[in-house]
Amino acid sequence: MEKLLEGKSAVVTGGTRGIGRAVAEALLGAGASVAICGRFAEAVSRTVAELGAGGGKVVGCPADVSNPGDVAALFRTVDERLGGLDILINNAGVGVFASVADLTTEEWRHTIGTNLDGVFYCCHEAMPRFRKRGAGFVINIGSLAGRNPFAGGAAYNASKFGLIGFSEAMMLDHRYDNVRVAVIMPGSVDTRFNNQPGGADWKSAPEDIAEGVLDLLRMPARSLVSRLEIRPSKPKKG
Repeated sequence: MEKLLEGKSAVVTGGTRGIGRAVAEALLGAGASVAICGRFAEAVSRTVAELGAGGGKVVGCPADVSNPGDVAALFRTVDERLGGLDILINNAGVGVFASVADLTTEEWRHTIGTNLDGVFYCCHEAMPRFRKRGAGFVINIGSLAGRNPFAGGAAYNASKFGLIGFSEAMMLDHRYDNVRVAVIMPGSVDTRFNNQPGGADWKSAPEDIAEGVLDLLRMPARSLVSRLEIRPSKPKKG
């Protein structure tokens, strides 16, 4: 694989499984040093060991991105272990699916806190580090649910609609600071998200989303693909 990211440092939130793990592996393969986080320390340690066995520098920090204190600790780890930041991949996400009548306050806060608040916390921490580097790239992993509402998706839709708006506003805020911001909107991906069974061969694979991340990072600095939709070529009928 081309080493287009040699000398770059990246953070991938929710990097212990699914899309996040595939993205971390792709970034390492492209020459970047990578920090991952996840809510469970054991999963973070195991994933760091597995990814590190393939070569490249990878570090981990347990963190719940909905907790700003955890996010601050993650970025301190980046400073100490990687020496700076060039790329932020906001991937951590949760899905709670219920009607508004059945959705609990706790479930609403957990969804918005992880999928939207957590992205803000990470971006807010990343910006002063990007300024030190003179440039940066944020890629937020959204969803086609960010423009296609569905029954039972009130919390999830709200978080992903909000993520698109946040991403595009941040892009406008910081484009002249040499910070590029993009959002990837996948459709169905075979990740066992929300404890769904895996093995659906009609779905996109996590590696497909990781390839989309690399495609965005390959773009010349003069151009930006600000929104990228990735969906299964042949979705399940019926």
